[in-house]
Amino acid sequence: MHTASGPEGQPGGKPPSLWQTIASVAASFFGVQSSKNRKRDFTKGKPLHFIAVGLGMTLAFILVVWVAVRLALRSAGL
Repeated sequence: MHTASGPEGQPGGKPPSLWQTIASVAASFFGVQSSKNRKRDFTKGKPLHFIAVGLGMTLAFILVVWVAVRLALRSAGL
């Protein structure tokens, strides 16, 4: 049995590292994901990893906004 050996046709292969997953999710937050990385993510990545990183980054973003608003209100004397 012959298997395809191109980057798009590789069965299995190495899944994206933690840093690659974080970079992919960050790029998707801004809508600037490259086609090459998107294909890698959909063919080799595990959905649960992207969901977990996405939820973590969303919570971190909400926390940063909350802290910024608290500091702004405090400096405004409210």
